[in-house]
This record gives sequence, structure tokens and C-alpha cells, in this order.
Amino acid sequence: MLSITIPASTANLGPGFDSIGMALNRYLYLEVERAEQWSFHCDSPGLTNLKPNNLMVKAAEFAAKHLQIDLLPCRVSMKNEIPLAKGFGSSAAAIVAGVEIACYCAEKTIAQVEKVRIASLYEGHPDNVAPSIYGGLIIGAHREHRTDVIKVEQPQVDLVALVPPEILETKKARGILPKELDYKQAVQTSALANVMTAAMMANNWALVGELMMEDEFHHPYRKHLIPYWEEVMAYVKDHPYAYGAALSGAGPTVLCFVEQGNSDMFAKEVKRRFPYFETLVLQPETVGTAVSVAQA
Repeated sequence: MLSITIPASTANLGPGFDSIGMALNRYLYLEVERAEQWSFHCDSPGLTNLKPNNLMVKAAEFAAKHLQIDLLPCRVSMKNEIPLAKGFGSSAAAIVAGVEIACYCAEKTIAQVEKVRIASLYEGHPDNVAPSIYGGLIIGAHREHRTDVIKVEQPQVDLVALVPPEILETKKARGILPKELDYKQAVQTSALANVMTAAMMANNWALVGELMMEDEFHHPYRKHLIPYWEEVMAYVKDHPYAYGAALSGAGPTVLCFVEQGNSDMFAKEVKRRFPYFETLVLQPETVGTAVSVAQA
């Protein structure tokens, strides 16, 4: 039997669009054993009626083809803590699970770097799948011919998520993005992303927070989909404990970056100010996907 624990992830973090992501301390748990046909068992909301053609199986089939192995059907039991369609990488966690199942069927050790490559090829970018595999904060670049990822071990920051009741499908959030950006705008926002990356590596989260709120890659186009966006951003900008905020992935969750040790206080204050949102206190997860195999 295969046991898998996969952390959630947040991605983009402002101008780090499709490139920067962080693992979070919410998890997808799976137990996998070979069977005569695919079956999925889960009591978690939204996952109680998974069919055999789900995203996990599709990712497993893709990975098996890449690894040139036969994919055997499995019985999969799951427990999920990752909110669905809220910007916490639930789809990426399912993709990583599929890759791990394929690696299990391969009956040989597959390096993490290869798992990241396969998952990025399927997902199209590494900023959710790589944090879920490696843990920590990652900066990545994905192209058809290669995927490069750098990991920052210990982000020194607390996190508070403002989660609205609505879901937002990534397909819809991507569909409103422009097909082209003005050259000057692209250069300026790329510069912001470069400096923000350097600030992350230095754990200078005060500067990170300022820069992520100047994003021009996706915030301006998606913000009208997010309830109270302008009010939340203004509140965070003026709050003494908050460094900044950004959409978590494609949204609709707004993720606030807060001084270490002050997240509980900030969460209470922001909940009083914006009762519309569910407020979650989170931490960066430094450990990525954990896999163990037990003999039947």
C-alpha cells in the first residue's frame, strides 16, 4: 500500500505570475493499493463522487506515458483539507497525486526533479506543483524543453487567508487575462518580479509585500471578480502587522503576509472588518510530498 501526503500551495504572489509559489499547511492524504479497477473513496466535501476519469487518473496516465510504464488500476482512499477552487492548489495536489501513483506503478525510484518536470508538463507551469512536491517557497521557470526550480527552505512570514464563499475556477480566471501586454508594462512588472524574488531570498517580507501589491500581470484583470478587493488591499496597506497581500493563485482567496507572531491578532482584526470572508491562519509548509510504501 502507498500512503501519500501532499501539501496545499499558493502561487503567483503578485508579479511572480506562473513562476513563484509556496507550500501551505493544509493537506491531501491518500492511501493507494492496486486493484482490478479504479475506485475512489472520500468523505471530504466536493470529492464524494469521484469517477475513474478524474484529474488524478488523467495525470497518472500522462506520467505513465512519460515514464514509459504500464499504469495499473488502484483503489484510492482520500481525506482532503485543501479548499476546492479557492486558490490553494487543489488541482495541482491532484496532479501530484497522479504522478506519485504512476511512480508507484513504475516500481523504481523517481527523483523529485523528474516528478516536478512531469507535473509541470501536465499543468503548464511549476508554481503550484513544485511547492507541493518540494515544500517551502519555490521560484520556477517552465518551458517545453526543461523546467528549472529554485527552493527557499524557510520563508520567515505568517499568512492569513481571506476566503470568500464563492468559488472561482482557474479556467474562468485565466480567460479574462489579456493575450498581450504593452512592452513597457511587461518590462516594468518583470522588474518588480525580479526584485520581489531577491527580497524573498533575503526574507525581506516588508519589501515583498509592497512589490506584490504593484502587480500588473494579473491583479488588474481579476480584481473585479474578488469581493471587497479595493477595501481589503487598502486595509492591508495601512495595517501595522501586514506586509502586503495578493491573490492566492487565480483567486478568489486573498492571501495576506503578516509579521511572524502576529497572525492570530491580525486575523481577528481583519475578520471584524470584513466578516464576509472566512479567515484562515496558515503557515508555510517546509516539507513537500511525503510518500511511504507498506508491504501488503
